[in-house]
Amino acid sequence: MKAEPTVPSSALAAIHAPFEALGAEPVDAPILQPLGLLLDLAGEAMRARLFVVQATGGEETCLRPDFTVPVVRQHLDSGREAGRYYYEGKAFRAALGSDQPDEFRQIGLERFDAADGDAVAADAEIAALAWASAVAGGRDDLTLHLGDIALFGAFVDSQDLAPPLAVRLKRVAARPRLLAAELARAGTQPAPDDSGRLADLLAGLSEPDAASLLEEVWSLAGVEPVGGRGAPEIAQRLIRRAEAARAPALTLDQADAVRRFLAVDDAPAAAFAAVRAIAGKSPQLEAALEGWSRRLALLGEVPADRIRFATALGHAFDYYDGLTFEVRSAALTPDRAVAVGGRYDGLPARLGGSAAAKAVGCMVRPWRAWAGGEA
Repeated sequence: MKAEPTVPSSALAAIHAPFEALGAEPVDAPILQPLGLLLDLAGEAMRARLFVVQATGGEETCLRPDFTVPVVRQHLDSGREAGRYYYEGKAFRAALGSDQPDEFRQIGLERFDAADGDAVAADAEIAALAWASAVAGGRDDLTLHLGDIALFGAFVDSQDLAPPLAVRLKRVAARPRLLAAELARAGTQPAPDDSGRLADLLAGLSEPDAASLLEEVWSLAGVEPVGGRGAPEIAQRLIRRAEAARAPALTLDQADAVRRFLAVDDAPAAAFAAVRAIAGKSPQLEAALEGWSRRLALLGEVPADRIRFATALGHAFDYYDGLTFEVRSAALTPDRAVAVGGRYDGLPARLGGSAAAKAVGCMVRPWRAWAGGEA
């Protein structure tokens, strides 16, 4: 396993300073994390990048690839409605096909607010925090790239799609490979449903009932599941497979509109104008764009000429459902961001918390932020 070099203490202290100024509660996270949960959030494609650990007869785990999920779980365990948590530590992800380190340091903050919290202000605070920390590393070639997963949902709603297709597109919005597959089948007829009678039966049940039925089938057949995947997750995947087989495809014109939407990458004002031109007059889209003028105003410390907006901006984990952002250096390729973050209101609910909770966070890579670091 290749480890990242150490950042000099003076540079590390400067990168830390914006986080420490917020007075957030410092937290740590177990180095071993449940593999099945992380694969459910990131998709099976992430498995190849995780360092898997399994004790004999035990649940599969992996070395911590990220801090967000464990910090969310700790916040939910605390029973508190709101909180800010600051962390620093090593994360582990295999750098497939590159010379990048597998072990690297992250500094980050996760913010949780009550249902009536000001999400726009929180978004701006977290993005500005990531920018301030990244700039403190000494690089003078940084750009803040903004995106918005919710904007894609509003765009889909503006296109008058069949409800099952609209739901499916929103579900794969943050997974480029699955979204590309959806675009590739545009203009085709639904394939014959080869998902099987079990998947079709599960699709008509609630998720808890579907998991219970699957466990009963396993018990009757004497089957023991392998790979660390539980009945709820396997049932959910079978349900999605059945839904996919029955879902209509995009028309060629609809697919073209989606592609043009996803290609938008410009200064914010120009990007929003392009989105409006593609979508046409849409109340859903205007509502989604309404908060962006305020977000940008609250990012006052970020130079306007260093900000871009890209409709397709997403991250490895698909739990982001609103704002997404990256701080990039011109000296590094786009896949080697100095800082990343975004809004993930739906994640606490997926982990058993309140569906009304609001959550946003960011992470900075000190070795990339430091001017004398990654090149």
